[in-house]
Amino acid sequence: MPFKYNACRRHRIGKMKFKVTNWRAYETGLRRRGSLTLWVTPEALSSWRAPKRTTRGGQPRYSDLAIETALTLGLVFDLRLRQTEGFVTSVLKLIGLDLVVPDHTTLSRRANKPRAPNNRHSDRFPQKGPVHVLIDSTGLQIYGAGQWLEEKHGVKSRRGWRKLHLVLDADSGDIIAHVMTEQGAGDASQVEPLLDQIDMPIGQFTADGATDGDPTYDTITNHSPDAAVIIPPRANAVERKDADLPSQRAHHIAAINADGRMKWQAATSYGKRSLVETAIGRYKSIIGRRLRARAFAAQQTEVALGCAVLNRMLACARPKSVRCKIVAV
Repeated sequence: MPFKYNACRRHRIGKMKFKVTNWRAYETGLRRRGSLTLWVTPEALSSWRAPKRTTRGGQPRYSDLAIETALTLGLVFDLRLRQTEGFVTSVLKLIGLDLVVPDHTTLSRRANKPRAPNNRHSDRFPQKGPVHVLIDSTGLQIYGAGQWLEEKHGVKSRRGWRKLHLVLDADSGDIIAHVMTEQGAGDASQVEPLLDQIDMPIGQFTADGATDGDPTYDTITNHSPDAAVIIPPRANAVERKDADLPSQRAHHIAAINADGRMKWQAATSYGKRSLVETAIGRYKSIIGRRLRARAFAAQQTEVALGCAVLNRMLACARPKSVRCKIVAV
């Protein structure tokens, strides 16, 4: 592997150091993340109750905004549904708002409602020019019968988990698309559902070798014909001699065979893919490594709210760091 080339003398390689240039604003934003000061806009107050239903069926009491607000607060403060109900009730009472709070059974039932992919963060895209997207996936644990047997009787069982696929904007650091699948879904099969959530043209698409293959290149080309695809080919990949025009994948294979994989990574800025790995670590450290919901639809809602929470936290405190230059003596 490329990161093992200098393993024998890595202790002599100095670690890169960075300096935060907006430390005062960044520190203030970090304190704002833990603030309990909440406010409700007049638009949210008017939309708290569900609109009048025009079709047949019962009239819901709470709108989707009220359900999402309660579930989001419970996710941020690591509360279960009953504690979420009490927390929202007390907060609204402190603010002085006479609003009816959804009970825990309503929150559990409405969380299973299927929702369309969230495109509310499309306003954070740059106004001019395409975006540079980074894609990666990770596993999230789920609590099932196997975990109960392990805790109760000490029986070892195969753990169940879900797979979360994320797309990150390399410039802003926001999560702009996400898909949660079963544990057997491949990374390459989820490229098209992820790109369907992105309306802006893509300038560069960077992913790891799990998405390598002609179908991935074709999917990206159909979305953005001028996109530069940076995916490391497999170690045994060979160039196709029967192609009329060499593809981007063929250029990557030729460059790696000529100069090596390390130079190819430096020339293509493949190292930026570490940003999406940092976002995954941020998700697991703040939101959690395990899904709380039991049903798959409720788990999808939980993941969508978690991504929205991370984007809001990043908007509150976004560091601007520069690499410290080493002066040779």
